[in-house]
Amino acid sequence: MSLKKLTLPHFQIGASSVYIESESDPLSKRFMFAYKIEIKNLGMEFAQLVSRHWIITDAFGHAEEMKGPGVVGLQPKITPNQTFQYESACPLTTSTGTMRGYYSFLSHTGEPFNVEIPEFYLVSPHSVH
Repeated sequence: MSLKKLTLPHFQIGASSVYIESESDPLSKRFMFAYKIEIKNLGMEFAQLVSRHWIITDAFGHAEEMKGPGVVGLQPKITPNQTFQYESACPLTTSTGTMRGYYSFLSHTGEPFNVEIPEFYLVSPHSVH
């Protein structure tokens, strides 16, 4: 009996964030951050991003999970050497925090797999001493 070897596409995830002062109110403990994600397919086959799972943690260690289909209303098929980018936003009740998680994909053959989103920081100017 031989085992089927599944070669999954390789993806590179990059993230950056910025504090949105105009939508924040530090006195009311509302800190708004925008973030930009870049997803690059370094593999040899396309894959479709079908859902996301975020873990958003504030400065006190309180974590909130956010799950949903696709990203920004899309479930993109990302072809080899293609980079898919999107922007979104996240409110926090503290002036710093982190985001991490994973994307769920379907390979070109319909096999499900996850790609980790490395942790990145959310930092407002109010947190710098």
